[in-house]
Amino acid sequence: MPKFICFILLCFIGTSAISQESPNKKDNTIYYGKESFLIEGTGVAESEKESPYDRLPASYKNKVRKSVWDLSKNSAGISIRFNTNSSSVKVKWALLNDTKMNHMAETGIKGVDLYCKVNGVWTYVNTGRPTAKENEASLISGLSIGEREYKLYLPLYDGTTKVELGIESGSTIAKPATDKKLPIVFYGTSILQGGCASRPGMVFTSIISRKLNVDCINFGYSGNGKMDPPMAELISNIKASYYVIDCLPNMTAKEVTDSVIPLAKAIRAKNSKTPIVFVENVEYTRAIFQSNLKKSMDEKNQALKTQFDKLVQDGMKDLIYISAAGSIGTDNEGTVDGTHLTDLGFLRYADYLIAKFKENKLTIR
Repeated sequence: MPKFICFILLCFIGTSAISQESPNKKDNTIYYGKESFLIEGTGVAESEKESPYDRLPASYKNKVRKSVWDLSKNSAGISIRFNTNSSSVKVKWALLNDTKMNHMAETGIKGVDLYCKVNGVWTYVNTGRPTAKENEASLISGLSIGEREYKLYLPLYDGTTKVELGIESGSTIAKPATDKKLPIVFYGTSILQGGCASRPGMVFTSIISRKLNVDCINFGYSGNGKMDPPMAELISNIKASYYVIDCLPNMTAKEVTDSVIPLAKAIRAKNSKTPIVFVENVEYTRAIFQSNLKKSMDEKNQALKTQFDKLVQDGMKDLIYISAAGSIGTDNEGTVDGTHLTDLGFLRYADYLIAKFKENKLTIR
């Protein structure tokens, strides 16, 4: 038989064997929407929002500055929690903008992070990598039979318009019980929003949430955490274990001077005993090389301390002041660009704040 005919026959036989041995298996995954999981990391009722994954009520669209409203569409700090006995977990998620930035990983900007509770500890499982506005990822498979509790963190710097969880046909999925503990409410800047974590679970509020086993609400607005009166009003309406104000990186010394007391009074008017925590400007690592930057940071910190002391002198109680010195380490290795944090910086900052919370005897109620 001619060699070329043998070659063609072998190719045909090989192809046929492959198609017979590896048929297209039917995907038995069934996807479930928000009726099957608990949305956390938000202090605003879903009925008040344009989207369940927004961070501000629809009524605030004309109250806050446009830049704040646009950033509120980012799902920073929001997570979904669910129980399932499925041996695999998949996810579909849709993005609002498909945002790109040159100093932050796309997994952090618009990916999703899956955690599982193992022996009472939230343990990282996998990250869903974004590829377009509509995304799909297999996060874990081959698990032994048994019910597990999961938490999925949503994108930090993009909006989430839809989330669906995929589990095997015949498996169960259910909402866990709502956490009755009061959350910690954070208000601040791009660092608070999550710039520049490599993945959503590494923003410091989420790290704190896992370590303290409490829901944390993230009102971080990149470049726009300025102690705005509408935000003070919103925060005051959320019952919290305590409030953490971390806005100085976005403010001038004069803005700090003008804003601290009105913000504190707005919160205190509706929450007579809830602690209010003020945090200094996180240390920019390049400040050791730029004297003007160091001077600006010092001026803002001094303005904060001056206004804080006035509040104390005027009789306002349950106020906490936290210095930022050494909060992300002393080796200059905690940032992407001298300002925004790496995962290392976020972990250090979370641990630093937790230590300060404990030092000041702040408790979860």
